[in-house]
Amino acid sequence: MGYIVNIDVGGTFMDFFVAKGDKYLTTKVPTTAYELGVGFLRGLEECAEKDNKTLEQFLADTDVIKYCTTIGTNILIEHTGPKLGLITTRGFEDTIFIGRGRQWADGLPASDVQDVTTIEKPVPLIPRKLVVGIRERVDYSGDVVMPLVKEDVLEQLRYLVDQGVRGFVVSLLWSFINPVHEKQIRSIIEEEFPEVYLGNMPIILSSEISPKEGEYVRTMTAIVNAYIHIGFVEQISALCSDLLDRGYKRPLLLCDNVGGCAKVARTKAIATYGASPVSGLCGAAHLCSGVDLPDVVFTDAGGTSFDIGLITDGSITHYDLYPTVDRWRTQLTAIKITSIGAGGGSIAWLNPLLGNRLEVGPASAKSLPGPACYDLGGENATVTDADVVLGYVNPDYFLGGKFKLNKEKAVKALKEMGDKSGLDEVTAAMMIKKVVDAKMGNEIFKEVALKGYEPSEFTVFAGGGAGPGHCCGVAAAAEMTKIIVPPMSSVAGAYGASTLDVVHSYEKSRNTRLFDYAKGAYFSDFDMFNSIINELRELAIRDIILEGFKEEQAAFRLELEMRYGMQWRYTPVESPLLLIHSTDDVKKVCDRFTEEFSRMYSAEAAFPQGGVEVETYRLFVHLPLPHFRLTQREAAGEKTLNTAFKEQRDAYWEKLGGYQKTDIYQWDLLRAGNVIEGPAVIESDNTTVVIEPDWTFTMAPELYGMITYNL
Repeated sequence: MGYIVNIDVGGTFMDFFVAKGDKYLTTKVPTTAYELGVGFLRGLEECAEKDNKTLEQFLADTDVIKYCTTIGTNILIEHTGPKLGLITTRGFEDTIFIGRGRQWADGLPASDVQDVTTIEKPVPLIPRKLVVGIRERVDYSGDVVMPLVKEDVLEQLRYLVDQGVRGFVVSLLWSFINPVHEKQIRSIIEEEFPEVYLGNMPIILSSEISPKEGEYVRTMTAIVNAYIHIGFVEQISALCSDLLDRGYKRPLLLCDNVGGCAKVARTKAIATYGASPVSGLCGAAHLCSGVDLPDVVFTDAGGTSFDIGLITDGSITHYDLYPTVDRWRTQLTAIKITSIGAGGGSIAWLNPLLGNRLEVGPASAKSLPGPACYDLGGENATVTDADVVLGYVNPDYFLGGKFKLNKEKAVKALKEMGDKSGLDEVTAAMMIKKVVDAKMGNEIFKEVALKGYEPSEFTVFAGGGAGPGHCCGVAAAAEMTKIIVPPMSSVAGAYGASTLDVVHSYEKSRNTRLFDYAKGAYFSDFDMFNSIINELRELAIRDIILEGFKEEQAAFRLELEMRYGMQWRYTPVESPLLLIHSTDDVKKVCDRFTEEFSRMYSAEAAFPQGGVEVETYRLFVHLPLPHFRLTQREAAGEKTLNTAFKEQRDAYWEKLGGYQKTDIYQWDLLRAGNVIEGPAVIESDNTTVVIEPDWTFTMAPELYGMITYNL
């Protein structure tokens, strides 16, 4: 078996997790936002050096590369997408500008939403003058009421081309039921403006990107995908060429936000948005399933953001059916991840509207200029600066010593901020730690409790470079008493990518009443139900073959978005059957919905008297890939703890009244069975684990850390 290389791009660092057999290595390099390929290759070179190989030798022995990219995120943030034209049904040209009633709040943090006096709607990705209407109409049942007229389409196309558009988005009414007119428009564009005439001008059809009900969100999903498509393709193509030049002959796999990966050609650009935290969540589920931890809160505290995901009963079951991408509400199904602006690079500031109250984030210093202690031009006090001043982070051993920190710059930044609020630099540092810990812990508590679970029954998965350093304070704020710290915690997203299979999802909206309470009758048109599944299955088999797999290698799973009659929201439910052939089969599907709905909202909330409906069919196909798994080691006993001991260092513990001489240990020298009572600090090449007073660290047989609160 060759190397399995996994890369995760964050706002501050690019993380690398490389596995081969039962061994692995990790590294982190600063994110090169100006050109992601530079950091990508730099990280690969470091991985090769760690295994005493040249980059060419390393890539020649690599079986697969999985990549969590932020290309789409960057294009949206920087507004560097191409000029696009939108073609829609005449009379509906203003749909995306009217938006939803609360469109102005999409994608904004709660603090901004509260200040309604300063909120502005986001700048449209496509201006009104580049939206054209076509005379055509397909009704709700898919029947063509008004045929498309080619001359009308050509007239509008020529107008858009004269305006300089570099791509087309086509979103017509009811096209998710019958896409015939959208496909005709694509044929007309390709015929009238071939690639040799105008170059590569992508044509994005809403019926192919998101064949689901919801005119506004379906259109926005297609627009966002088109907006990031060209830049995405250009950067990924350049990266593939760089890899090919250095000897890597296999496909590059892109991770997506439904918990899988696929070849570049089989991946929608929009599906890569948020892939990093989703990969981390999948990795946490994979690891915790092997150590009997069924209920876990995955957290990833990086340099810029703090991500949260839930694992319940050993599986990931929470989806975001209308994820917000940047400032745009879409309907591309994604695993539910909650993110807030909190991490090692989060900037501390005084809020004048609240009496100069200390706040942390959401603004981040990122990798350039970075926190003040990076000594790269940053002057604002950040969470990392506070950790350095408090003695938790060793300035001479940051990233294993390859990136030295400037403690004096951290002290200066904290002192300047403290002077404005009457605090000395140490008190300011402790206040920053307490504020950010409480901010992250409160978000965890809300995420768990508002879904109907008891937070104290969950274990915190401490991921990200800043996660293990703040895990005790965060867990305490979330009212949790158990923390798992994996050995690859600082590269949680990259590790998670190593656990992903090739996964594709296919969706189609078609309202289907499985149980009509007024008639007391169950659905009987089995052929209609099965025809939708078979249509999606054919698309899946096509992609399976193009991925280089065989149909018999695939596992299919059907998920239905269901509701009781007259409800507005849908609940995603895994169907017990792929196809239905009898009334008993229909009853089984309805019963599964009632079971899931009762579990989520209580049995009293179930309302079968209203009837049972399906709105969206979603077919998943899984193709297995090799996974890295931690192996157990024999307990070495307490004696080996002396081997891992490095030194003592002054660290600040509020509970103990100030700075105390604190034991410092080296992570990779710890052995199974080692127990460390807090306060203590454990250092590794990529992160620092801070064990606060009243907490105990135990090294498990699989060489992950379990931290528990001493009740």
